[in-house]
Amino acid sequence: MKEKLLKKIEEKEIVVGVVGLGYVGLPLAVEKAKAGYKTIGFDVQEQKVNMVNEGHNYIGDVVDNDLEKLVESGMLSATTDFSFVKDVDFIAICVPTPLDIHQQPDISYVRSSAEEISRYLTKETMVVLESTTYPGTTEELIKPILESGSGLKCGEDFYLGFSPERVDPGNLIYKTKNTPKVVGAIGKDATEVISAMYRSVLEGEVYEVSSPAIAEMEKILENTYRNINIGLVNELTMLCKEMGISMWEVIEAAKSKPYGFQAFYPGPGLGGHCIPLDPYYLSWKAREYGFHTSMIESSMMINDRMPEYCVERAGMILNKSKKSLNGAEILVLGVAYKQDIDDYRESPALKVIEELEKTGADVSYYDPWVKEYKYKGKKYVSEKELTEELLRKADLVMVTAAHTNVDYALVQRCAKAVFDTKNAMKMITERENIELL
Repeated sequence: MKEKLLKKIEEKEIVVGVVGLGYVGLPLAVEKAKAGYKTIGFDVQEQKVNMVNEGHNYIGDVVDNDLEKLVESGMLSATTDFSFVKDVDFIAICVPTPLDIHQQPDISYVRSSAEEISRYLTKETMVVLESTTYPGTTEELIKPILESGSGLKCGEDFYLGFSPERVDPGNLIYKTKNTPKVVGAIGKDATEVISAMYRSVLEGEVYEVSSPAIAEMEKILENTYRNINIGLVNELTMLCKEMGISMWEVIEAAKSKPYGFQAFYPGPGLGGHCIPLDPYYLSWKAREYGFHTSMIESSMMINDRMPEYCVERAGMILNKSKKSLNGAEILVLGVAYKQDIDDYRESPALKVIEELEKTGADVSYYDPWVKEYKYKGKKYVSEKELTEELLRKADLVMVTAAHTNVDYALVQRCAKAVFDTKNAMKMITERENIELL
């Protein structure tokens, strides 16, 4: 099986399947197709499938023209019909792994995808889970489902591995194609073949590890490392406020050291599809072993509290003008979870707005990237333009995303008061009405 698959990879005879056509899956499917592999995308959302088949892109990291050409040439197609799994040689599972209402891992999408695949899985197929999850998922959950549903044996009839997605929306340097990839599979042969498949497509290094669990833990480490360091900086920011010190200036000074320090920055909380979620997966799994991840849990508590802290600070700023949050008009600038993207998954700005509304504030928002969003069943629509009138009307302007296509000079000139939680206005010299987090 190993030699047959390696030969098919070399001769570009592999048919690729990608389950889940979101921020991870669609860019991966495009890269596979661009590398010369016929690729089939699977998704339960018919709207996404139709858009792909029409050559209409909906992911920022995919070049519109690339998608259109690949669809027209027949190298890339999409379907909701999982029976086409029988036609593929390589399957990447790229489905969401959110948290449930109890902040515990929701792996229902991974489980249902594995069940669908198992019904049509054929011999000599590579299956790779890319969705971020807790250590043990590939071997403890996916492997039994695939074996029982297909009647095939892992390692003998098919290969199974884990290769964590690494996607940074809006990153102008690192995309799917040139970001290094980690691969951990069940058995040396599986690791070799799956790695060869990725090497034939990607420009970044493919780093092999000894098991899926190592690769799963590696992914958790990446984002837990960031969660903890951001938590440290957020806590010190709150302390610096009490001490009358600018944490932003402290960080810039610390950055002058050429070794032993990496800069992390404070903000209104954590956003995105990884950093706010991954530590919960690890702390949940750790309890199975009677182990409490105290440092991780402490950082999560700090970061989770930041939206409330920012609202408290907003109230303090308004108090200086003898105003209260109740009845105040607040304009929020930016609801995306990071600058210059349209992705608002887990954005702390949404929680900030929710907390502001709880106080009785009249909240509106402007985001040139996010025209509207839904949060807890409610639809929010952005102001169409950032005008002088809109800024002058607000009792307070809160900057919660550092978009570069916002006229911050206009904001400073027209706003009564500005609370900048992202240091987006650092280049503005006139600062009488600006307060930093």
